[in-house]
Amino acid sequence: MDQRIARPVARTTGLLYLALGLTGMAGFLLVRPQVFDPADAATTAALLVDHELLARAGVALELATVVTQALAALWFVRLFRPVDPFAASAVGALGMMNAVAILGSTAALGTALDSALAGGQSAPQLLYGLSENLWAAGAAFFGLWLIPMGRLVLRSGLPRVLGWFLVVGGAGYLLQSFVTFLVPDAGPLAELLVVPATVGELWMIGLLLVIGFRRDRTDDTATTEPALHPGDGAVARGQ
Repeated sequence: MDQRIARPVARTTGLLYLALGLTGMAGFLLVRPQVFDPADAATTAALLVDHELLARAGVALELATVVTQALAALWFVRLFRPVDPFAASAVGALGMMNAVAILGSTAALGTALDSALAGGQSAPQLLYGLSENLWAAGAAFFGLWLIPMGRLVLRSGLPRVLGWFLVVGGAGYLLQSFVTFLVPDAGPLAELLVVPATVGELWMIGLLLVIGFRRDRTDDTATTEPALHPGDGAVARGQ
């Protein structure tokens, strides 16, 4: 890795990962419940019509999730390629596959809104159900992208506990995607599977931002940047 760009790359990666989390949570956890009633198709259609602007915001947030997921995947490759090219490529490819799954969900939400505005009732419900299943299936790829990310952390000299949180959390996401379809009434148990991932992701975002925005007090005029190296403490200064 070019040591002069390591710090900006870490900063950009952290910001993109943060944006991914914020857009995903805002769209899926905040907007969706206000325009979708999983138990009643007529209510869903009415909510979409009555709250058209909110529904459109939900589609836009979902599309923003796709964009930030794809860009975060690319920047993780750029950041960690010197540590392990194969694992870095795996993070990029699997992150892109999750982005494609969410892209399908975005299209389903947009079509559901169009159908509701045209007077449809059953189609919007079906399409929102399809969207939720795309998220559930995409969780498999999200879990798979966290596992090589954890491997990269373990090899780069970053805190090893963080690496194991990501690996275990990734396995939890992968398992949850199967549990969702095989045991649909699992409820809170399925949510517990991804708690390690949540801890690991928040820690990873914070660490990348700290690395990216940190100033070296011993040499404020230095033009070089820290780089990630396998096994040597993650941040080193270069000339």
